[in-house]
Amino acid sequence: MARFAGRVATGLCEVSNDPAVLDGSGFWAVVADFEGRITCARFADVRPDIPPSEPGGWLGPAPQDWHSSLDRDAYTSGVRRIREYIAAGEVYQANLCRVLTAPLPDPSRADVDALTARLAHGNPAPYAGTVRLPDHGVEVATASPELFLHREGDVVRSGPIKGTGRTEADLLEKDFAENVMIVDLVRNDLGRVCVTGSVTVPELCVVEKHPGLVHLVSLVEGRLRPGAGWPELLAATFPPGSVTGAPKSSALRIIDALETAPRGPYCGAVGWVDADRGIGELAVGIRTFWVDRADPDGPCVRFGTGAGITWGSDPDREWDETELKASRLVAIASETESAQVPN
Repeated sequence: MARFAGRVATGLCEVSNDPAVLDGSGFWAVVADFEGRITCARFADVRPDIPPSEPGGWLGPAPQDWHSSLDRDAYTSGVRRIREYIAAGEVYQANLCRVLTAPLPDPSRADVDALTARLAHGNPAPYAGTVRLPDHGVEVATASPELFLHREGDVVRSGPIKGTGRTEADLLEKDFAENVMIVDLVRNDLGRVCVTGSVTVPELCVVEKHPGLVHLVSLVEGRLRPGAGWPELLAATFPPGSVTGAPKSSALRIIDALETAPRGPYCGAVGWVDADRGIGELAVGIRTFWVDRADPDGPCVRFGTGAGITWGSDPDREWDETELKASRLVAIASETESAQVPN
């Protein structure tokens, strides 16, 4: 099943790894891993305004059972290493992330749709949703605040987030510069597949309030070239610029060198496409949990958190930003709501 935008989809018809199906017919749920694997699931029955599952279907890990792919020392060392890359002229900005993992105390009580209900209660988000395809290794609950791609006909929009603080007063000059940098990257990405001259920036560095923090958000939009569809759009823009860096190719190489765990759905894309109506909306896979039942150590749940690193970054402050982004959600997903982010 899948749940997005006040609709629940059931009656699985087919699953494909080819984004070309999104230009066909039917209602599709989409999960794209940061590493490039895409899962598109078509459903027969789409109903509006169905309440999410009861939160009691989710039994979370103990708060102390979460562990991080990068501890504080490794993360701050990575920040310093990225600053060296910047000083050498190899990159202007790169996103450095860590993946939190915890064993599931009872895998039979690990319904990601019930976790979505918990998140909706404790951390409402504009692009919240569920994709539950256990036979295909996809079980995702997202509370994403960030729009990756909205497409309606030939009009496409992206809403990159860069800049995070507890309050608006916490936002620094570095945050605004970082946002503008990523907006330029998104403009270039969309420009690869949009009509020349159609890419614009209707909103730049708008402060958005979310539970426990604020973000700087911009909006970039354009008009797709004739003949361009979802495969071309995704090829031009994936992975999202806000969670990679600039230039994207250099940032991806640095991410591969410094991060010790695959990101999976985190920093990928999660959303839906109504191919019959020519409308789709994919969120950046941040504030996102996923269940891994194939882990050699046993079924577990994972969650990613990260920060954009620029020349102006302070390593300890960037670590604190990853904690700020994760603490509220990890607490909600744990068996109690007082969990601490693991170091």
